Amino acid sequence: MNPRTPSVLFVCLGNLCRSPTAHAVFHTMAFEQGVDVFVDSAGTAGYHKGSSPDQRSVDAGQARGYSFKGQRSRPVLMDDFERFDLVLAMDSKNLRDLLAMCPPEYQHKVSLFLEYADHDESEVPDPYYGGRQGFELVLDLIEQGCAVLLRKVKQLPC
Repeated sequence: MNPRTPSVLFVCLGNLCRSPTAHAVFHTMAFEQGVDVFVDSAGTAGYHKGSSPDQRSVDAGQARGYSFKGQRSRPVLMDDFERFDLVLAMDSKNLRDLLAMCPPEYQHKVSLFLEYADHDESEVPDPYYGGRQGFELVLDLIEQGCAVLLRKVKQLPC
């Protein structure tokens, strides 16, 4: 990663559904708009370290043209807080966990992802135990949030 390239880390619990989806959507949107940004995703829990994203997330995302190629689940690392410009939690529980881990000097980088969306929802719900409609809702929310987030990233100082 070029030190002048803006960077965004998306975070959910297991890094299987929501954060990989946000990773894929944001990466695609940035590429299509010619925005140079480093994107990654991680989980607050390392239960699934090394696993591919949930196939239901992949299926829903690929149907809308997003690629999950090369993504593997990983836990949040302490150096992520220094390394990334923005660390975005999918829900308030993961936000609390991130803030508990995060050194005080980097807490300004950590926030809820949907703070960037023009939507009534404040959290991206976990679709893991639900049906297909949950994965579609997650995609809808993430697409809205990523569109607004991309405008913010374009304004980050390089």
